[in-house]
Amino acid sequence: RGISREPGSRWTEPGCQSCTCQGGRVLCDTMSCSVPCSHPLPAPAGGCCPTCTGCLHEGVARAEGDVFSPSDGNCTVCVCLAGNVSCLSPECPPGSCPNPSPSDCCSCNPEKCNFRGRTYAHGARFSLDGDDCTTCVCQGGEVECSFTPCPMLDCPQHQRQLGPGQCCSTCRDPPAPAGCFLDDNGVEFPVGQIWSPGDPCELCICQADGSVSCQRTDCVETCPYPIRIPGQCCPDCSAGCTYMGRIFSNNETFPSALDPCLSCICLVR
Repeated sequence: RGISREPGSRWTEPGCQSCTCQGGRVLCDTMSCSVPCSHPLPAPAGGCCPTCTGCLHEGVARAEGDVFSPSDGNCTVCVCLAGNVSCLSPECPPGSCPNPSPSDCCSCNPEKCNFRGRTYAHGARFSLDGDDCTTCVCQGGEVECSFTPCPMLDCPQHQRQLGPGQCCSTCRDPPAPAGCFLDDNGVEFPVGQIWSPGDPCELCICQADGSVSCQRTDCVETCPYPIRIPGQCCPDCSAGCTYMGRIFSNNETFPSALDPCLSCICLVR
């Protein structure tokens, strides 16, 4: 090509042909490149072989010593050294992560719970050996159990009962009253009993529900001088007369206490 070459000389022709002068002949062959790196840069302009003085990673040229993160992120850090790209991912400690933040580099799976020969997922709720009165929950590898809360009862202890399969006691219905109990004198009357509470004009009866019903007697017979019999409600106008503190029988004649010249007689009308 119009250029004189010394025997044994070597040069490069366009198209990355490596040529040598041997005994007046030119021998050419395609150059073979030895690239001792994993992410070489493309050959520079006018060059034939890639270079390891930088890195080509995911289509992006990186300078020697450049530190960067890959496109998928995930907190991985990469560095370009002598044409090689080395990436490091963060080491996430094992364990539970009850409240992982979206910005955290480490993705985590909450620990499962091994409890009495069974495995439960995080957040699982279950009963203790079929006992519906106890509720357990798996939280980050730990099992917490608690009893079912019971409502407050407004009945006395002797009226509470716990039915089969129930977790909480309930109040029994109070027994049907067998009679009427009077708090004032402590006397209990059977159902249907009639009595007077001290006033002969008032009668009371013990009802079937344990209540007491009372009613007064109205006296319709009147006379000016009746006889009042102890324990009897209404005065008696047929038995005689009461006059000046004395009792006289029917048709009995007696002197007046105010005037001895007057004679009185008890008449039933």
